[in-house]
Amino acid sequence: MAGDRFVVIVGCGRLGSILANRLSLSGNYVVMIDNDEAAFSKLLPEYSGFTVQGDATELDVLRQAHVERADLLIAATREDNVNLMVAQVARVEFGVRRVIARVNEPMREDVYRILSIETVSPTSVAVDLFLRLAEEEDPR
Repeated sequence: MAGDRFVVIVGCGRLGSILANRLSLSGNYVVMIDNDEAAFSKLLPEYSGFTVQGDATELDVLRQAHVERADLLIAATREDNVNLMVAQVARVEFGVRRVIARVNEPMREDVYRILSIETVSPTSVAVDLFLRLAEEEDPR
């Protein structure tokens, strides 16, 4: 993972906190946004980034996180609608060049692609992995 990027991550759950920790430890400037201040407890003591408590669908919260400076925004909440909205606002209103969003419902991925938002669908990734493993010979 390349360092020296300004990365904003929305959603400090299991996925978002791991991303924030790893990106921070690899030398990136990371800002984590979450509604729940207690969620920030998932960040490692070595996490060197910043946290912003608030609703990332609100422009003032995104401004507080300095989204306009971001090289990358990752929308990693459990809510597809929140991820889509935040990703679209980051791209259109703040001009973030690279936006990646978690998509829990794989059928929604096409909507994100139309809006030039990269996606990661944990469901699709798991299905692909299970199918690949199922096609391999039994290692026993």
